[in-house]
Amino acid sequence: MCLAIPARIETRRGDRATVEVGGSRTDVLLSLVPGAGEGDWVLVHAGYAITVLDEAEARETYDLLAEGRRRAAENG
Repeated sequence: MCLAIPARIETRRGDRATVEVGGSRTDVLLSLVPGAGEGDWVLVHAGYAITVLDEAEARETYDLLAEGRRRAAENG
């Protein structure tokens, strides 16, 4: 199963950025979203930002992921 996670760009250095994902920071490549900048929300998969999101889309995705985790925990 593949999963892309919303993340907010904190700093950009050329085609790389540090993003915040659920309280953790990681580095990603921005070559697929060259117009993304600090403060933007991006969808991250396998170390690459693959699309730019608005904050509402990012929050909705976080909510869906949380609901999936809750249901998985209930079903053991």
